[in-house]
Amino acid sequence: MSLELIVRLIGLLVFGTLGVFLGESVGTLISEFWVDNTLPIIAYQIITTIIIGVLGFLVTPWISIKPISAIRKNLSKVSAQTLFFGFLGLIFGLITAALLAYPISLLPSPFGSIFPFVGVLLFGYIGIVLFVSRRNDLQNFIHNFSKGGSDGSGSNADSSGGNGLKDAQRILVDTSAIIDGRIADIARTGFIPGRLLIPRFVLNELQYVSDSADNLRRQRGRRGMEVLAELQKDPAIPVTISDIDVEGIREVDERLIVLARQLSCPILTNDYNLNKVAELQGVSILNINELANAVKAILLPGETLEMKIIQEGKEYGQGVGYMEDGTMVVVENGQKFIGKTIPISVTKVLQTAAGRMIFAKPENE
Repeated sequence: MSLELIVRLIGLLVFGTLGVFLGESVGTLISEFWVDNTLPIIAYQIITTIIIGVLGFLVTPWISIKPISAIRKNLSKVSAQTLFFGFLGLIFGLITAALLAYPISLLPSPFGSIFPFVGVLLFGYIGIVLFVSRRNDLQNFIHNFSKGGSDGSGSNADSSGGNGLKDAQRILVDTSAIIDGRIADIARTGFIPGRLLIPRFVLNELQYVSDSADNLRRQRGRRGMEVLAELQKDPAIPVTISDIDVEGIREVDERLIVLARQLSCPILTNDYNLNKVAELQGVSILNINELANAVKAILLPGETLEMKIIQEGKEYGQGVGYMEDGTMVVVENGQKFIGKTIPISVTKVLQTAAGRMIFAKPENE
């Protein structure tokens, strides 16, 4: 038996009992004004009980569990940080209202009795709005103050403030970034400024991929599980698997975007579509592919290097080789050197959406 049905039955019982007493009053009132009334009082009690009982059966969930469920659903979308500072702001607002209650109560009637209650509502609301809107600044202030108190000097607090912010920052991790595998190497270098936060639904998606019937997807999912286990074992990489979630949204990408907006944190991903949608909604993105393209070696036209020609190019006579970072190099007239390592001279460098492409020719030519 569901909770809603139980509440409806309770409403039916309570409102039905109320209908018994109301039926007697209704019957007595009708008998006074209707002389030819021949119906007994019990008939009015039965009719009233049925009508009010059915009404109670229908409306009880809307005045009991429905509002509570709506409040619970909305609160689940709010981060713990926002709830904490909202509660803190409410306390400060109520304290302010209490301090002003006595002088306000000295006002002439009826203002002296009404304004203290209005002050409680007003200052409580102002306190919540003020503390929630400035929660990041307040958190930084508390952190810097605690650092200053522990170190005993303001200069140390200022010098460590940046590290404290970096330690406190959270980065949501997408499934694509875990499957990619490079996240572990990047995290060890210290270029990821914060704690990696992996929601439970991302872990569930990763497990679903690893259990896929498709062999390639299954291998990618298992590699992602291995990478995640490797991240957790490394004490130098802060990783947290959290049960935080967003109700009412099924798509993993949408849930990540909503969480990132609630927590005011970036998303680490390799998903191109997620990247674009998140940017349109004002969410910061850390894209591993963009990082990889940014740190690739920059070659200028005229520079020379050794290159092994691996395969034919799309055009006649072209050969293709690859640099250590994966950058493709198209060598004109390089087809005859397939399988050989030759010196080449860079002729042109193109930056495309897929990455950097280099054109060259054999140095001897």
